[in-house]
Amino acid sequence: MGSPIDAIFEDREVFADFFTRYYTDYEPESALVAEVEETGEVVGYLLGSLRFRWQAWMQVMLMITRTIPKVLFRYSIGGYNKSSRDFLYWVLFRSIRETPPAPRQSAHFHINLKTNHRTGVAGRELIFTFFELARARGVHRIYGQIQTRDDRRSTFWTRYGFRELARRRITKFARYESKPIYVSTLFRDFKES
Repeated sequence: MGSPIDAIFEDREVFADFFTRYYTDYEPESALVAEVEETGEVVGYLLGSLRFRWQAWMQVMLMITRTIPKVLFRYSIGGYNKSSRDFLYWVLFRSIRETPPAPRQSAHFHINLKTNHRTGVAGRELIFTFFELARARGVHRIYGQIQTRDDRRSTFWTRYGFRELARRRITKFARYESKPIYVSTLFRDFKES
């Protein structure tokens, strides 16, 4: 939700391995960063995959060979606090059914911006650059999954040709947020535009 994950899951290394390692290590050409030109401050990123068949296989291999062994070792030596154990429980037993389905044979992206830079400018630059990368590679179907508290963020995406395919309420933030949080699968097919 744009804030550091530490309050929910304390192991940043494992969190980064799971959510970013494929993109930074195996498809860095589709990883984009937004920064303030005057100061160089990083205010957001977009991690994308245009090699969707390869990415799914590689993500599973990274989980089996790196992420799961780290988690099991750290968990077995008492390395996680209650909040982190609750998060791991959510990942194992709830995440699959709470995450909406994603379209097959489609490139995808994950985007995150600092709260005070969610005015549209940085997000627009990141997504339009990713669109250009996709078109250059002959990819015409793209999806992203975003977390929202309300419909306002989904509206941002409809302006850029995305439509919401599915939406589900997630519980991983229930202890930390007063409003319900949803995950939406947003989809765009350039051939339909």
